[in-house]
Amino acid sequence: MDRAQKVALASVGVGLVVLALKLVAWRLTGSIALYSDALESIINVAAAGAALVALHIAVKPADDEHPFGHYKAEYFSAVLEGIMIVGAALAILWQAYLGLIRPQPIEAAAAGIAVNIAAGIVNGGWAMLLLRWGKRWRSPALEASARHLFADVWTSVGVVAGVALAGATGWLALDPLVAALVALNILWSGWHMVRQSVNGLMDAAVPADVMCRIKELISCHAEGAVEAHDLRTRQVGRAIFIEFHLVVPGAMSVTDSHAICDRLEQALRAEIKDARVIIHVEPEEKAKHHGIVVL
Repeated sequence: MDRAQKVALASVGVGLVVLALKLVAWRLTGSIALYSDALESIINVAAAGAALVALHIAVKPADDEHPFGHYKAEYFSAVLEGIMIVGAALAILWQAYLGLIRPQPIEAAAAGIAVNIAAGIVNGGWAMLLLRWGKRWRSPALEASARHLFADVWTSVGVVAGVALAGATGWLALDPLVAALVALNILWSGWHMVRQSVNGLMDAAVPADVMCRIKELISCHAEGAVEAHDLRTRQVGRAIFIEFHLVVPGAMSVTDSHAICDRLEQALRAEIKDARVIIHVEPEEKAKHHGIVVL
């Protein structure tokens, strides 16, 4: 089990703790808004389990059926999490509708709010760690979980404010209205998550800053070549695939051109973690006189 899988497993444990706290808060108050917050935490636990399975698959080495590896499994986890978020939001909207028709009094509001705040603090701290690790390890599954937890934290802030106002003013309709706003916020979070994951499944290029660094490395380490062009990249989970054409003098031997390719691959892999490099060597009459200039 690698470090990302260990973190995903820990996320399941943290999610269960937060869920238990939010269920206690809901049972204390009977608040629909707190119910919506607890329902979202159920999705968090299920999503953390899905991320754990996806990470287990993603780290499997390439095989005959999957020669480029299993990295995209992480994106399926993020898509699944987004779909579950949408389902939770629709369930919350239904409860909010019932609450508007038949408003219920809120009991023990102070105690429920205190428990919910404790759950929000745990969620927020864990989300910051997940986002830091997800970016460092380029894990879409961990980043998706972190963003979902951050959305959950903001949801909890809104829920606490709404329940406190409903308890203080006696305006019972405020409770289901807050729940409805929570559902809309969850829907927005789910849409953003699904869109980002689909973008990864469509083999999106690396960010602009990473692309610039790749071009710099090729330019600085391709001594002996004429130029490099048709650079293409795609980020698949934690792996980055880099492909380009390298133009060399026509009289250069295969051995010498291969040595340049080896030097380039070594430089790219040393700087770009989990890089997969493919270089197509061409004679100088194939030069396009644009692209990456060799220093």
